[in-house]
Amino acid sequence: MKRLMAASIIATGLAFVSCGGGSPNARETPGTAARDDPRVASAVRALSVLPPDVAARSEAAIRADPERFFTLLGAALDESKASGGLLTQVDKEHALHPGFEPADLVSLNDYPLSVSRQDLRLRKPVMAAVLAMDEAARKDGVTLVFSSSYRSYAYQDQLFKRYAARYGESEASRFSARPGTSQHQLGTAIDFGSIDDSFAATKAGIWLATNAWRFGFSLSYPMDGEAVTGYVWESWHYRFITRAGAELERTWFGGFQRYTLDFIAAWDSRQVVSAWKPAFPSALSTPA
Repeated sequence: MKRLMAASIIATGLAFVSCGGGSPNARETPGTAARDDPRVASAVRALSVLPPDVAARSEAAIRADPERFFTLLGAALDESKASGGLLTQVDKEHALHPGFEPADLVSLNDYPLSVSRQDLRLRKPVMAAVLAMDEAARKDGVTLVFSSSYRSYAYQDQLFKRYAARYGESEASRFSARPGTSQHQLGTAIDFGSIDDSFAATKAGIWLATNAWRFGFSLSYPMDGEAVTGYVWESWHYRFITRAGAELERTWFGGFQRYTLDFIAAWDSRQVVSAWKPAFPSALSTPA
């Protein structure tokens, strides 16, 4: 009888352990799953191109919701590649070839948009998002005025030289891109409204600051971001980086397009060439 009772107790104990009830290590928590996910390890390596404090915050956010993060990352990359590149790095450290001009530019005159000039063009793959955003703004009683879009290398060269002659190259480079380093050459960046600081307080400026990301548009040069972007705040300058890319920026990269695109480039290449270092140290003490 005692042998039967002992056998019964042992069997019950084994059944309890096999169900995970008796061992805390038998349960897989979200944190454990994230630590074991090889994608997270790859993401951490790619994050090394960002400032350490930014990388740490982004890593924590990725570990908190890895599935959502990698779903959006995949969607952004897929849309970008299907559309001929929507996440290309273009900044003071990454320049386009002088002869680069998108083959799929379309005139904004062919669409029901409010424009400030008649020679504006954008790449066709971004037009669905442009029209959806414009329609949503109109429903909210806001008119978006498109004031600048695609610019050729030659046009940007003339523009920068004009500013440099007036303000000096150092000062001009804080608010104007040298030829080849302007996002406008991509054909996916837009300047809205008055193209000056007063735009931020307008209905359109406020609406875009709140809603542009929902349509895939990102503020390229945010306030107090000169040390990161190399440029002073431009409340009117938005670039299309896909809807998924805009959510990645907003949720995982502190609202900085530059960090988002630098990470995506490192992730996509699976090769981190060098760790982060300050790109614009002189701007750290310069008010935007």
